[in-house]
Amino acid sequence: MAVSKWPQVQSKLVLVEAWCRDGLIEADIAHNLGIGTTTLKDYKKRYPSFRSALKRGKEEADIMVENALFKRTQGFRYDEITRERLPIYDKWDHVTIVGYEMVETKRVTKEVLADPTSMIFWLKNRKKLEWRDKHEVEKTIEVKVPMLEEIQKTFKQCRQLNKPEVIDI
Repeated sequence: MAVSKWPQVQSKLVLVEAWCRDGLIEADIAHNLGIGTTTLKDYKKRYPSFRSALKRGKEEADIMVENALFKRTQGFRYDEITRERLPIYDKWDHVTIVGYEMVETKRVTKEVLADPTSMIFWLKNRKKLEWRDKHEVEKTIEVKVPMLEEIQKTFKQCRQLNKPEVIDI
């Protein structure tokens, strides 16, 4: 019988959570842990700590993506900072370079406009009934069929109207 790898997996639960947060799928996590996907499924059933590590990581990743998507629907501003490596001169002779430092040389505030594609995606998922592409319209039509006698009577009347009069001489 094979020896369980659970003790090694158990010591990596924080890593499992981080891998989920990074967007890895369960097959990749199983590979990283050195176990098969069926073993991973078995561990999920048997060990609540493993199942909750997977769940926490996935939920956190989903929330981060939701927040980023929502931010794109609204538009936002950010500062773009340019830094340059500048020399540090000796304080006595002002010619000898004693080191370098990164100094902010420029700061520009940029604006990202609201993204219509993100808005549509958000609305199609959050307000499905109002924003889906295909709307189902249900219409009930009631057709009343007159009785057969009434139809025959109407036809007789029509024939009589269209029939020329016969005159006896």
